[in-house]
Amino acid sequence: MRKVVIVDDEAAGRQLIKEYLEDYSELILLGEANNGVDAVKIINEFKPDLVFLDVQMPGMTGFDVLTHLEELPQIIFSTAYDQYALKAFEVHAVDYLLKPYTKDRFKVAVDRLKQNVEQNKARPLAESLLMDTPKFPERILVQTQNKLVTVALKEVIRIEAYGDYSKLVTEGKTYVSNYGISTLEEKLNDSIFIRVHRSSIINLNAVKELNKYTKSYDVTMKNGDIVRVSRGYMDNIKKLMF
Repeated sequence: MRKVVIVDDEAAGRQLIKEYLEDYSELILLGEANNGVDAVKIINEFKPDLVFLDVQMPGMTGFDVLTHLEELPQIIFSTAYDQYALKAFEVHAVDYLLKPYTKDRFKVAVDRLKQNVEQNKARPLAESLLMDTPKFPERILVQTQNKLVTVALKEVIRIEAYGDYSKLVTEGKTYVSNYGISTLEEKLNDSIFIRVHRSSIINLNAVKELNKYTKSYDVTMKNGDIVRVSRGYMDNIKKLMF
């Protein structure tokens, strides 16, 4: 059984999907929305497994909706505009239904959904919806088990290199970002997040104290973690000393 939400600004579009869903007893409709703002509320409340999502809607686009979700479900886009197809697959949408579509075409999309579930496919590129913005992001999407959740960057105490990925440490949890630490460094506000080691970035707002250690420093964070400042990044710390 998989929980479903339909998001489309046209009543006819929502009705068509509901009719097609009648052939799939394993897909249970929880709710529907006719605009992006209501879509965010419903999806965050019901935490569906699958969302049929229109692209062009009042309030915000379907892609905007994804950036406001606490957890990222499987997405099947349903729209009359084909110019968004490439972007849809870049965020690992299950399928892209171009209106008007037939029941047979709908079945293809559902079959692809089943394949995705069986293969447990992650959707790492959806993270770029939050990161690829002209201003510094306030929230990012990170993987936790089989879901993507949003994390407020102000809650991140420090960032640690984790192979080709990064660990984001908050007060109560540690998350894994699909971005490497150098990529994160470029994306984040450098007046708040400071690189102090090739394997470490710290949030200045989460620093408790700085202690001299021979020719370097140890940074004690508010959660008690101690981060070593390497010689190669000493200048980043000295710039903050007055």
